[in-house]
Amino acid sequence: MTARVVVADDQTVVREGIVMLLGLLPGIEVVGSAGDGEEAVRLTAELAPDVVLMDLRMPRCDGVEATRRIRTEHPGTEVVVLTTYADDDHLFPALEAGARGYLTKDADGDEIVRAVEDVLSGAAGLSPKVQRRLLERFAEPVRTAAPAVPAEPPDGLTARETEVLRLVAEGLSNPEIARSLHVSNATVKTHINNLFAKAGLRDRAQAIHYAYRHGLAQPPGSSIT
Repeated sequence: MTARVVVADDQTVVREGIVMLLGLLPGIEVVGSAGDGEEAVRLTAELAPDVVLMDLRMPRCDGVEATRRIRTEHPGTEVVVLTTYADDDHLFPALEAGARGYLTKDADGDEIVRAVEDVLSGAAGLSPKVQRRLLERFAEPVRTAAPAVPAEPPDGLTARETEVLRLVAEGLSNPEIARSLHVSNATVKTHINNLFAKAGLRDRAQAIHYAYRHGLAQPPGSSIT
């Protein structure tokens, strides 16, 4: 399937460069480009794209507000943030507004394609830098009182699903998990889909928090006592 994408960035040179790059990538068709958040919302209503690649700092309507409006008014369109900033003041408001992906502008073409594919499959399309920050953020309240390791996995997870969940919590990608367990990527996806269904999880960020909460993985900087 080809993903129909709108690009929103207020800097003309940057926006045109992103459009040109996306035009060379497999599985992506750029159907429109916007110079601010207001135009991004309008184009989403007109074109019904699969994904909007959204800058954050833009005039008239910034990326966070545009993301909130798009996800509220056009829930069939996913938003992947593509910005210079990866600090908490930009990251968490964007995710809270409904963005399912977050990349910085040093991302290469493969990372952009992967993020678009991830959000369209229901996963979170996050750069490694953003994943690390989410790990740190989720770990902060947990460090004060590490949960006891359960006698058996919660929610009926199998031993292999629990093992896959631990590796997800360590920040491994699906191919890395497949190599670690000596199984195929398809098998890993099946285990992840099953454990997400059993535990009522939507994406990897929730899975990481779930693993910490149930003592199935240790947050960075914590130690098992």
